[in-house]
Amino acid sequence: MTASITPFTPATLRPLTLGRFTIESPLALAPMAGYTDYAYRHLVRLLGGCGLLYTELISSQAIHYGNRKTFELFTWSEDEQPVSVQLYGSDPAVIADAARSVVDRGATIVDINMGCWVPKLAGRGSGAALLRDVETAARVVEAVVQAVAVPVTVQVRSGWDPGHPTAIEFARAAEAAGVRLIAVHARYARQAFAGQADWSIIRQVKEAVGIPVLGNGDVITAADAARMLAETGCDGVMIGRAARGAPWLFRQIEHELRTGEPLPLPDPAERAAIALHHTRLAVQTLALPEPIAILELRKHYTRYRLDVPGAAEIRRQLVQAEALADVERILLPLAAGVDPARSAWVTWEVESGEQAAGSGR
Repeated sequence: MTASITPFTPATLRPLTLGRFTIESPLALAPMAGYTDYAYRHLVRLLGGCGLLYTELISSQAIHYGNRKTFELFTWSEDEQPVSVQLYGSDPAVIADAARSVVDRGATIVDINMGCWVPKLAGRGSGAALLRDVETAARVVEAVVQAVAVPVTVQVRSGWDPGHPTAIEFARAAEAAGVRLIAVHARYARQAFAGQADWSIIRQVKEAVGIPVLGNGDVITAADAARMLAETGCDGVMIGRAARGAPWLFRQIEHELRTGEPLPLPDPAERAAIALHHTRLAVQTLALPEPIAILELRKHYTRYRLDVPGAAEIRRQLVQAEALADVERILLPLAAGVDPARSAWVTWEVESGEQAAGSGR
């Protein structure tokens, strides 16, 4: 993350326009089930550098039939607008109805998932499975575009299996139907996350359409993002797995792309303060009892690298925590070392949990 790259001019990163919104940073946080809830999205936006964020993927069938627990995945506040709500489903009428429902509840962008490969989803004809039938996929996006007045976007894989890069054909159909942006994860559904992403597919999609294209796959550093932009001509970069446990990643990448100079990583005290703020916000906003919310946060604790003596023991204690008080007991002593005068990151009054300084954007 600290490797330097050839300096870039500010024009390298151009804003994205989606409906009434101008999104200054063309860096996007990929929707990830179990990760991109409101608390994590808020944290990423607060730390800066990320222009477009998505909810966790939501079942259009569950929305259509009014499933209460599904609507609990669909939470945000006005401070994170524009918010993109990602839906999945294969029935055009059902997903169109779900799109109307989420727009009525405040969604300002509707995204359609055609990239998820997991059997629970794809096995029922949704997600990436739609790339096996471009005609049906086109009907799905057309139905959603016609159902709502907000911008509709789509996320796809290269195709279902190697040798059938249907993302290119589908992208043309999606643009014709009125889709405003397409994000391409440059692996086939059959690959899951194995092997190396083939960015040439992103380039071919970009050459096939006139709408903005986001590239996704194997971007971990600013150098990776710069290379993807240069090699594919894409309009922006979407990052998923690399951002888990590193909500500051977008700020680092954006800064380095714009200036050619890397930012230092947040020090252990700053990371502890960020993890503590994340915990407090999640407990406040997840529609779960506190012990269950803390349980849900364990996957984040295993990824936050505190880089202090005894870090392994601290991580062990965090994943065994059962209440907010347990997490505060572990993290407060570490977070107390944040120096607001020197920190390039968000700092918090760790005793009260209140934000003490801006994000420096």
